[in-house]
Amino acid sequence: MAAPKSNTLRFWISIAAAILIATLGTGFYHSLSAGSDESYKSLKIFTDVLDLVEKNYVDPVDTKELVEKAIQGMVSSLDPHSALLTPDAFEELKIDTQGKFTGIGIHVTMRDGFVTVVSPIEGTPAYEAGIKAKDKIIKVDGTPTTDLRDAVNRMRGPKGTKVVVTVIRADESEPIDFNLIRDVIPIYSVKSAVLKPGYGYIWITNFREETSADLVAALSQMESADVPLKGLVLDLRDNPGGILSQAIEISDLFIEEGTILTIKGRLDKHSKSFNAHPNPVKRDYPIVVLINGGSASASEIVAGALQDQKRALILGTTSFGKGSVQTVETLRDGYGLKFTIARYYTPSGRSIQAKGVEPDLVVPASKVEEVDDTAGNRDRIAEKDLLNHLDAKPLTEGKKAVEENGNGADPQESIQSALLAKIQTDGQVMRALEILISYQIFKDRNHG
Repeated sequence: MAAPKSNTLRFWISIAAAILIATLGTGFYHSLSAGSDESYKSLKIFTDVLDLVEKNYVDPVDTKELVEKAIQGMVSSLDPHSALLTPDAFEELKIDTQGKFTGIGIHVTMRDGFVTVVSPIEGTPAYEAGIKAKDKIIKVDGTPTTDLRDAVNRMRGPKGTKVVVTVIRADESEPIDFNLIRDVIPIYSVKSAVLKPGYGYIWITNFREETSADLVAALSQMESADVPLKGLVLDLRDNPGGILSQAIEISDLFIEEGTILTIKGRLDKHSKSFNAHPNPVKRDYPIVVLINGGSASASEIVAGALQDQKRALILGTTSFGKGSVQTVETLRDGYGLKFTIARYYTPSGRSIQAKGVEPDLVVPASKVEEVDDTAGNRDRIAEKDLLNHLDAKPLTEGKKAVEENGNGADPQESIQSALLAKIQTDGQVMRALEILISYQIFKDRNHG
């Protein structure tokens, strides 16, 4: 049967072919041209099935939607972290890694059928205008909001443009209109506070383009204080990861020499090794790193490197166990393809894929509302629970080698009091502080 000849269908078939080429390698293109590759035969079956469904299915079908779902199914069947990114999803990924966007400055979620404000970001148009947590957004520019993504897209826009956001508030009888001017909204991934003189706390929420620079700024401020830094609590709990290069740079801040990370892929270009470099600032103070079942990917790289290099004590519960590296390729019409290119290994050569980083000291979360995940976080979803997850493989033959894979918070000074109030009731943070203080006491005695 001849393949469909509509422009739309030909376009989506070319997208499917492009993804097959990206997934199977450039050799596929030559085989496709020669007409002798098994992949070509499979692609021909695909076009035949699509043609039959398009012409004969009981209800009219959307060809673009069918092919998009077929591609998504193909890619997602590889492993849980490979995916076709629609233009909206691809744009969200760029925003998340770049660390800023233009909009009004609020965190929102769907709650009870309403787009609901989680919190306004301090210093942004929404915050200055008086939008509050728990406000329910019912309209944007007079159009009712029923879908979270659509509402977010309509609230975002070029800097300096106007938008009217209508909310209902529990203690107000009538809806409230907020006339706002969009602005650049920074996304901070590093929050810091001084637990007590000489002891710092830094929380990295994820790994974006500016994370290492923001971390250096926070460290420098603590290191230059009247009481120099004697110990650091580095919080990586519930950090889902992000840009691989940032995890390398952050690990390198605390390690003077040796391996930070090795990745190994099927192709030589995806197999690399990263080593530490001497730092102009000697950060030899003790470090306690906090992890839990929500610590994944880049955060596990940092924890694993500092643990293997004997640079930090890892405290908490076993991490998520995502030991693979993804890259993102740009496709036509704003689409993107995220797919796995390698497994990574800690300095000792261990793979944490579907296993996680095990803490040196197991300390479950102490708050009543948090999950006690002492037994390997089994009340959480972990990498090994995901459909089609990769198996761990030993790092044996071949070169040691790492390819880069690839909302917000308040400015640091503004969040100090709120952050301190939160962490001072956090049992894991307080245990980490006790360990650092005890270390300093023994150190002083030995030198006394």
